[in-house]
Amino acid sequence: MIAYCMVMAEEQLHLRKSKPVMMAAGVIWAVIAFIAIQKGVPQEELKRAVMHDLEEYAAMFLFLLVAMTYINAMEDRQVFATLRSWLISKGFDYRGLFWITGAMAFLISPVADNLTTALLMGAVIMAVGAGHPEFITLSMINVVVAANAGGAFSPFGDITTLMVWQAGKVEFFNFFSLFVPSVVNWLVPAIIMSFFIEKGHPPGVQVDSTILRGGIIICCLFLVTIFLAVSFEKGLGLPPFMGMMTGFALLMFYTYLMGIRGLTSNRRLTARPRPKGEEIDIFQEVAHAEWDTLLFFFGVIFSVGGLRYLGYLDLASETMYADLGATWTNIIAGLVSAIVDNIPVMFAVIGMDPEMNAFQWLLITLTAGVGGSLLSIGSAAGVALMGTSKGSYTFMTHIRWSWAIALGFVGSIWVHFLVNG
Repeated sequence: MIAYCMVMAEEQLHLRKSKPVMMAAGVIWAVIAFIAIQKGVPQEELKRAVMHDLEEYAAMFLFLLVAMTYINAMEDRQVFATLRSWLISKGFDYRGLFWITGAMAFLISPVADNLTTALLMGAVIMAVGAGHPEFITLSMINVVVAANAGGAFSPFGDITTLMVWQAGKVEFFNFFSLFVPSVVNWLVPAIIMSFFIEKGHPPGVQVDSTILRGGIIICCLFLVTIFLAVSFEKGLGLPPFMGMMTGFALLMFYTYLMGIRGLTSNRRLTARPRPKGEEIDIFQEVAHAEWDTLLFFFGVIFSVGGLRYLGYLDLASETMYADLGATWTNIIAGLVSAIVDNIPVMFAVIGMDPEMNAFQWLLITLTAGVGGSLLSIGSAAGVALMGTSKGSYTFMTHIRWSWAIALGFVGSIWVHFLVNG
């Protein structure tokens, strides 16, 4: 609890969220080991418990590392910058930009993570909305809601959906049954906020950016990698990270061949310098991965794993799922994720391992995924945009529209029962 209070105060303390939870994980397991020695618990039993958590973390770590590296490689090839330039230069009016940035956030986040998606769309909003703080505020809120909703119906869209898939609770293609509830979650607040968007066009801004050599191929390789992850799991019965690592090897070979071709063309044209962006060092893209997130995930898994070993999760599962019932517990967990990051919430639920059918696992996936939109601190997308909006998008400006977001939250749950119940 102390560590998580520090995580929630990350912006005020300027302390990366991975640091307190990693410390908490070490302290928790040290205390467990100290007591276990006194109680005469065999060391092998403790080691098995720790290695079980390590196995879960390693599978998730490798999967996320590959996905992050692909996103970084696309950024290096200016794929996202070119998309941003195209949007800025098209001359849409404010209302059109509100809907376009929201729709693109919803459609991009199922493949890219919600943080990358929010930063991309946030850059567009800041570029065209200068001097119009109300437009920036509403558009930023719209992007946060859309990015979180878009990630909820895809196994790749959010860490929580990935956790549920890798834990074997829901089949890969079953996640897409959350598409309609996710659309409702985004559209309800978006329609309400769109009536408050000012009329008119932003001043014309010309930004030139083109996709560098290899960018399109890398995008295609990312799709192939996703296909491999699904095929390894569905067809071969192997963990999805094996397919991701195989796809990672394809990316490494492709960037190697890019370098070979670049050297060959340079030898032929010795008088002409090598064009900018000719080379790409894949290990630099690995180094630029979101290591804070990856290490935060380590701290969460081992901290919650320690609490599970002590029996806390069994007691919580008995109290919540047995007494309140699965539906209300899953809805409350979604509300909690507006304050506490959805990763430990979801990992705690998976650790409890309550007896639930696929419908209820999809419900907790939906609520944990979109519940973070209720507050600006509830998701990585909201926290990131608060840092880049120069004061136009804050905790208080977001909370003024929480009632509209809550309507979308309730509506998505109702539609999930209607469509999938």
